[in-house]
Amino acid sequence: MTIEDTDAISRVAEQFTRAYWRMRRSSAKELAPFGITFAQARALRVLGRSEGALRIGDIAARLEIVPRSATAMIDLLETAGLAARESDPSDRRSVLVTLTQDGAALLARMGIARRESAEALFGRLDESELARLSEILDVLNAPDIAGDWEAS
Repeated sequence: MTIEDTDAISRVAEQFTRAYWRMRRSSAKELAPFGITFAQARALRVLGRSEGALRIGDIAARLEIVPRSATAMIDLLETAGLAARESDPSDRRSVLVTLTQDGAALLARMGIARRESAEALFGRLDESELARLSEILDVLNAPDIAGDWEAS
């Protein structure tokens, strides 16, 4: 018997890691037909959840990546016709990013695939188990524990 078999925190960490990797593998399969990566999908979801256009720095913060990486991500999305840049009328040095119509349509199709994929993993839980899991994840994802960031 290893320490991981008897240590509750280590056991939960391993269980969480296994569930996470199941979700990642499932995400890769669900995104393949759309021709985008997990990271690009996350960026699209950030843009889709936004009330309006976002600055690159805001996108980077929400994705928990450096602005240079966010710029490269937006370059790819823009080349694919899924996002568009525009000048910030209040700050000529800043660029704002929005979803295009094609990006919004793809995001909607991806949402359906994501729901089906999530159902495969979480569908075995009843409503009270899902509610409890959601409460636990809210605690784990609280900014005071995880740092100042927003999940995507």
